[in-house]
Amino acid sequence: MKKNIAKFNFFSREKNQNIKNKKYQAALIALMLFCLSPLHAQRDPININIIVDSSASLSSVKQNIESWLSFRLDEIIVTGDKVTIWSASARADVIYENTVNAPDDKEAIKESVRNITPSGYSADFSGALQQAARQTPGSYTYTLLVSASSESLSSLITGPYGSLIRYSRVEEFTSWRALVIGLNIDSRVRTAASAFINN
Repeated sequence: MKKNIAKFNFFSREKNQNIKNKKYQAALIALMLFCLSPLHAQRDPININIIVDSSASLSSVKQNIESWLSFRLDEIIVTGDKVTIWSASARADVIYENTVNAPDDKEAIKESVRNITPSGYSADFSGALQQAARQTPGSYTYTLLVSASSESLSSLITGPYGSLIRYSRVEEFTSWRALVIGLNIDSRVRTAASAFINN
């Protein structure tokens, strides 16, 4: 099922001359590796955002996505994390929001994903990402977006809010993708690049 692909992508249509600077690239990649690397159990609680494509495209891959998400959630969630889940179809709706305090809370998170009903022909990823960015400005977050089809993701990339996934790590599967997205890290990228270049 899974293609063995995991890569960093810049989803930005802007032409930035600094990107051509190798030192800038090195600093940017180093920061992205830090911000987008898999979470470890030994850490402080953070905000975790899960955005799931609930358009009609989900129907054919729902079982695979549920299974993968269940495993991933076991890997990343620790006691004290604040978890918010969006269902993204014609609009983005919060379907779960709670702080994890007990094992039952993790099961409730998985159940909310299992209860998603596919509908409609679009996925409002930009709406969910904007909400996530607004509710956690300046804080470190782990944002995971699951797209059930290339069409759903393409509309985000080419749309006016494509910059929201400028910093992301992509895992590609047979017919769907999972993205770990670095929200609100532009200032940290600039600071890291500046420090690297000036040293």
